[in-house]
Amino acid sequence: MILEGSCHCQKVKFRLESSHPYPFNLCYCEVCRKTAGGGGYVINLGGHADSMTCDGRAYVNTYRAELIDKTGNMKKSTAERNFCKNCGSALWLWDPTWPELIHPFASAIDTELPNAPEKTHLMVAFKASWVQCVVRQEDKSYEYYPEESIEDWHKRLKLEC
Repeated sequence: MILEGSCHCQKVKFRLESSHPYPFNLCYCEVCRKTAGGGGYVINLGGHADSMTCDGRAYVNTYRAELIDKTGNMKKSTAERNFCKNCGSALWLWDPTWPELIHPFASAIDTELPNAPEKTHLMVAFKASWVQCVVRQEDKSYEYYPEESIEDWHKRLKLEC
């Protein structure tokens, strides 16, 4: 499926191919919530990095969060969160650990997205106190990361595009 997205001010427009376009993965971690999650979480989709085209690249800036590792030391995340430096819209996440993947934020996608039959709530241990997780019977909820990848979730539910 081809996904088209943009920022609020329309200075950045992008397009990419996605085999995993269902918006199902709700991340409640502090970085996602504070950089892109007005509802207390953010939804990332899966796309093919080599298919991405972007108009207005001069308006794109990146942010790499500082994280505390297991030993209590600060380290820079390898993930690059891309946003419009004119209007601040969160656009996509790319990580050199998985260079073939790109994760556009569902909130930046202009293409009509398919409805997910179930949702995965992840990093719930880090949700803000004011956030109420609405977990339906068919949904899954994890304090941290689930073992199932975005690709595996689509395969399990036979939702290949």
